[in-house]
Amino acid sequence: MNKNLIKRAMACMGLLSFFLLGTEAVAQESNHVNLRMEARGDYQYEYIDGYSIDAANGFRGKQLNLRLNGTIGESWSYVYRQRMGKPNSDASYFDAVDHINLTYTTGAWAFTGGKQTVAVGGYEYDRAPIDFYFGSEYWYNMACYQWGVSAKYSLGTESNDAVMLQVVQSAFRSINPSMLSYNVMWTGSYGWLDILHSVNMLEYQPGKFVNFIALGHQFNMGDFKLQLDWMNRADMANFGFDDFSIMADLSWSATDKLNVYGKYSFDMNDGNYADYCVLPGTELSRVGAGVEYFPIKESKDVRLHGAYSFAWGKNGNPYGSVWGDHAFLTLGVTWKMNILSK
Repeated sequence: MNKNLIKRAMACMGLLSFFLLGTEAVAQESNHVNLRMEARGDYQYEYIDGYSIDAANGFRGKQLNLRLNGTIGESWSYVYRQRMGKPNSDASYFDAVDHINLTYTTGAWAFTGGKQTVAVGGYEYDRAPIDFYFGSEYWYNMACYQWGVSAKYSLGTESNDAVMLQVVQSAFRSINPSMLSYNVMWTGSYGWLDILHSVNMLEYQPGKFVNFIALGHQFNMGDFKLQLDWMNRADMANFGFDDFSIMADLSWSATDKLNVYGKYSFDMNDGNYADYCVLPGTELSRVGAGVEYFPIKESKDVRLHGAYSFAWGKNGNPYGSVWGDHAFLTLGVTWKMNILSK
């Protein structure tokens, strides 16, 4: 029997056994449910090398999400989020579903099964698409929602330290749907510093892995927040530092209604052919700034935004999302529609 297949089965069964072990049906007297829609519409303008990208410009709907979350009894909870505007393939309705999972919590442990976010560190990566305006080339090419299982252990410290072990489909599963990703993530909050750190092993071909080391840091300084992410990607045969991304985001909450920010990212791949997110031949910088305004007093259910970015360098991916001499402008509104909460 294939040894690689045995290892995969043991890893998945280990987490599944944690998920199932000792669970019992719980009385449902404490059920809760929250249902809402959220939408975003933009006017955007792009040009590359001085030429307008007509197909990308003008008014357009950017996001339409259905969100459902709740509890079943005292120990079970669920999450469902679907991007209504995202197309499904002929094979799967779930292509447009970001999250659909069930979690069992007992003491310091939480066991989750279903479609979930791949546990990769970094604050740019952690941001939901509806809250994202522009970013690194890496962000656009990481398929971050996959099916699998995870186990999270909260250490019970004042800093809310927690460690997650996760086995999910590989972000590169479009090449082979049986490929998996093995992830370990550490999160914590230390007053002026929050962290999202991870080590990840993703199959990019059956039995072959690319390694991610992602270190996300958020520095809390009064009304200012500085997010610094560093991600190294390496072929398992070569742990050099020739394939990495850096993201920096400085934001200022001028008032409870106004947020201003500036952002810089740098993507580089100088020959790692195991990386399908940032392709070899890439050396690309992007800088920009933006503003968010919440017009309703004591509510963030409506948000106005404006953002501009400019990129320079070269992209080794002929179908990439960020290019040299690439300017991008977006103006828009996001709103949340609460349907049910009980």
